[in-house]
Amino acid sequence: MKKLLILFIAMGMIMTQRCDQPVSVKYPETKTVDVTDDYHGTTIADPYRWLEDDKSEETAAWVEAQNKVTFGYLEQIPFREDIKNRLTQIWDYPKYSVTFKKGDRYFYFKNDGMQNQSVLYVQESLEDTARVLLDPNLLSEDGTVALSGYDVSRDGKYLAYGISRGGSDWNEIYILEIESGKTLDDHLMWIKFSGIAWHGDGFYYSRYDEPTGSELSGKNEYHKVFYHKTGTPQTEDMLIYENKEFPLRNYAAGVTDDEKFLIIYETESTSGNAMYIKDLTKQESQFEAIVDGFDHDFTVIDDYDGKLLVRTNYEAPKYQLIQIDPTQKEQSNWKTILPEQENVLENVTLVGGKIVAEYMKDAYSQAFIYDMTGTQTGSLDLPGIGTLAGFSGKKEENIAFYGFTSFTFPTTIYKYDIEKNESVVYRNPELDFDPTAYETKQVFYESKDGTKVPMFIVHKKGIALNGNNPTLLYGYGGFNISLTPGFSVTRLILLEQGGIFAMPNLRGGGEYGKEWHEAGTKERKQNVFDDFIAAAEYLIENKYTSPDYLAVQGGSNGGLLVGAVMTQRPDLFQVALPAVGVLDMLRYHLFTIGWAWATDYGKSDVPEEFEYLIKYSPLHNLKTGTCYPATLVTTADHDDRVVPAHSFKFIASLQQHQGCSNPTLIRIETKAGHGAGKPTSKVIEEYADVYAFIFYNMGFKPSF
Repeated sequence: MKKLLILFIAMGMIMTQRCDQPVSVKYPETKTVDVTDDYHGTTIADPYRWLEDDKSEETAAWVEAQNKVTFGYLEQIPFREDIKNRLTQIWDYPKYSVTFKKGDRYFYFKNDGMQNQSVLYVQESLEDTARVLLDPNLLSEDGTVALSGYDVSRDGKYLAYGISRGGSDWNEIYILEIESGKTLDDHLMWIKFSGIAWHGDGFYYSRYDEPTGSELSGKNEYHKVFYHKTGTPQTEDMLIYENKEFPLRNYAAGVTDDEKFLIIYETESTSGNAMYIKDLTKQESQFEAIVDGFDHDFTVIDDYDGKLLVRTNYEAPKYQLIQIDPTQKEQSNWKTILPEQENVLENVTLVGGKIVAEYMKDAYSQAFIYDMTGTQTGSLDLPGIGTLAGFSGKKEENIAFYGFTSFTFPTTIYKYDIEKNESVVYRNPELDFDPTAYETKQVFYESKDGTKVPMFIVHKKGIALNGNNPTLLYGYGGFNISLTPGFSVTRLILLEQGGIFAMPNLRGGGEYGKEWHEAGTKERKQNVFDDFIAAAEYLIENKYTSPDYLAVQGGSNGGLLVGAVMTQRPDLFQVALPAVGVLDMLRYHLFTIGWAWATDYGKSDVPEEFEYLIKYSPLHNLKTGTCYPATLVTTADHDDRVVPAHSFKFIASLQQHQGCSNPTLIRIETKAGHGAGKPTSKVIEEYADVYAFIFYNMGFKPSF
């Protein structure tokens, strides 16, 4: 019978069996409080305000009660364990990062398959046997301590690495001596939104003062840049840069590869930055402003012949590469090396005296080779439509490494000789999956206002377009972030069952440059939701699926997306999966780093911005008696990026307003955060629950 079912699926004849629907769910009692706010003459009630207190015993008891109901529901799903077992089986294969070189040594990350955290290896040459340099799995018993950042000193002597505990954005930095493998006594605390930039026998980093209130929900203010010298206590770190006049700005430090220039990037949101530089070879040198204001993005790639190569969208919405001479820094002296093209210039790397420029065409990668004057000398031959990831090379050496991935192409590492313009497979993953059985297509559909929006659709070859295919529609649409093709083991569960994965490239993202991003911000944010709704309608109209078999998913800003479309068009979806979402658009800016998102969202403090925020804020647009999709909200107790209060308040209100028997549940992970660094074991458990919930509420019985 199982072989016959597999044959039917391969031929596109998907056999579905309606599952018995669960009994009605009895939700925990959630008290309400009489709290209101006046927004420019409009009174808005906030009956679940008390759930914002992440340290109260009352909130903890509510979390425990909600999890008890949710996991009780999930445990009754008969194929939940089968999904977990299959996910574990296909997850268990070695995964590698792109190799990079510092000093005379080579470094890379490897996960044997089921390790909670990937392990950092070092080798003296490409021919030598690698040894373990840092194993984050040894830092905790349950894998909830994760590596959050790292940098190797230019001479290859030291590794400075940051760790995150329980998924928090708060980091600690340690230093490891690479030759001996010894961890030094250095221990740096209260670090957030920081890189590590080595210079000499120390490094630059960014931090806040130790918080006096809740470290997981308190507002982050007064970011500073420090210099830490190896072997000294943090109390002796030198303050390098701060700006007391603007508490809501962030500062990041970078150093050019030759350690000649220190660059400070100043931001007050998630896009646009000012930029200051200091010549570290001159003791009397002071910081000089290269760019003021926050209207455009500037990123120093490196210096070349004493001049800075900078990727920017200044006068180039799709980005260009320019050269800035620090001794003649006026804009009139800037020189264009790679002018803006039709496609977005996504990344630039200097390798072997040449420029490798990565472009994004309709959300997938292309790469071209140029000499240092900007004349094209070749192109990189990529395996197909996918994403070039992690290009790593040195400007004085010909050998580089890069990764390539697509929806059905597991991340493969290539070794590249730029002089010969030749790539060879360096590390090829082997897993229990046949990519030739699947196909990826890209379609362009029309949104509400007539804008053409691209969408990737992935499924088994020969699938029947009969409207009965379980389909997962995934989106983001914000903060200039581009969704590009990438391999995900979690999605194989859906694809193997004859399901469909669809990913549109919504406005608000960076797929077509600055204008595409801005078309999905502030008063134009509704464009993003319209694009997503139109994607769902396209899939339904073209018989890929139907509302009974359509699930919608997104995380963070994508969680807002799901919350908005499920409240605006609940008839379109059978299942809604808002993960770590921004769901209270009137108060998001009051917690941790939320204030920095105002350039995308606007703030309720501003009258005209309140008027459009209140129209789509998911928490404030739930209506009693409406039948909302079966909903599984996912969040975590240590999420200090998008605080879990968003999800808590939303699910409490949704449970009150739900007008039908569709379950509305929340799954609250413990010792986890916004998503980065989550251990493999927790990821597998969460996605087993997510797919069990999807299939069960579609009435679809998977076969294993």
